[in-house]
Amino acid sequence: MPFTLTVNGRTSEVDVPADMPLLWVLRDVLELKGTKFGCGIAQCGACTVHIDGQPTRSCITPASTVAGRRITTIEGLSTDGTHPLQRAWLDVDVPQCGYCQAGQIMSAAALLAGTPNPTDADIDRAMAGNICRCGTYLRIRKAIHEAAALASTDAGRPHAVAE
Repeated sequence: MPFTLTVNGRTSEVDVPADMPLLWVLRDVLELKGTKFGCGIAQCGACTVHIDGQPTRSCITPASTVAGRRITTIEGLSTDGTHPLQRAWLDVDVPQCGYCQAGQIMSAAALLAGTPNPTDADIDRAMAGNICRCGTYLRIRKAIHEAAALASTDAGRPHAVAE
């Protein structure tokens, strides 16, 4: 059954089963490989994308439920790597294996969109559903604080967002 999806500001018609998880539509149909499969049961956060600005586990989200809604993947966060989180992730050297990092960044982006200057408790609460098997949690927290600072200094200087 065909659905119209808006992903990273681009509208695409996809002909997939209604119950096909959004994760597989993104990866296998739309060729957006940044969103990762981790557990398949919404427990690890590797597959996190934004649906209308809200962090959502794409591994359990049926494609039919997001037709007509705004979907943002890690590829859509910034077209040129200038999003404050992307810059902070590199500055702090967050990734170790890197597998969970797209989901981590997407959860952090949702946090910063609603809480521009988060406390450690805010960060811990927002990131609690994202697992990092390498244990880079302290670097993730530091990078989120750095991204918040970068975003406040960049307030008048836009970065290239795909949406």
